[in-house]
Amino acid sequence: MTITVTPTGEACGAYISGVDLTKPLSQEDIRDIRQAWNEHHVIIFRNQPLTDDDLERVSSDFGELAIDPFVKSIEGRKHLISIQREADETSPIFADIWHADWSFKANPPFGTCLFSIEIPPVGGDTLFANQVAAAEQMPDDLRQRVEGKMAIHSAKMGYSKKGSYGDKFKSKSMEVVASDEALESETHPFIIKHPESGKESIYGSAIAYIVGIEDMKQKEAMDLVMEVQRWQIQDQFVYRHKWEKDMLVMWDNRSVLHKATGGFEGHRRELHRSTISARPEDLKYDSL
Repeated sequence: MTITVTPTGEACGAYISGVDLTKPLSQEDIRDIRQAWNEHHVIIFRNQPLTDDDLERVSSDFGELAIDPFVKSIEGRKHLISIQREADETSPIFADIWHADWSFKANPPFGTCLFSIEIPPVGGDTLFANQVAAAEQMPDDLRQRVEGKMAIHSAKMGYSKKGSYGDKFKSKSMEVVASDEALESETHPFIIKHPESGKESIYGSAIAYIVGIEDMKQKEAMDLVMEVQRWQIQDQFVYRHKWEKDMLVMWDNRSVLHKATGGFEGHRRELHRSTISARPEDLKYDSL
């Protein structure tokens, strides 16, 4: 079977057709999808009525399924969480800041899969910022200032007990498990090289998880981090994804940032998410 790849025409992303994800993928399918994924960073499959079994199977074709450290999994599905919001929900929109998933971990998941179950008639778009393009076009002076530096990543701003999703966060539809583990930190280079495509990208973002720079005073570090953040998320790097029911979107956390948006008050929204870590034999790089 030969897949068809149709770019979105925006900063990143491509639609993949010619494959039925409700059936096991061949090695040729997996190879071709991975190639498109490496090139376009975000890949989109329409009209795929997946079960949770299907979502886990497709995700595991590309790596090892990971377990969310701070959001309670779907009952009986330790590798899946439900990103859902009831029609009368008043709590803040979940994940509405730019981030790369779990960049606070030593070996963060490289891929995220999100499958749409119930989509509101308006709002709820997901934004993606192409960090390969952001790195390629980064001004020389800014590039020189971050070259070789290690950013400090932590989940404390979001998932510690005093964080934005901490003890005071109340949601009817999602259970966040705040923990002191969120106070821990890891370091990653600002600029990383993709182990398959070989392309460089800017990794992670300030508002979510980057809390400092190794061997730099805090104010100076955060001034630089915020300057990088302003560069990363400019309109020319951003693709706005509009959801449809039975749609699977897969993105590469090494080459894009993403964020949720609202605008669907009064409507219910539900998507199921898996995250994919590299298998030990695939860890061919030391950037992450």
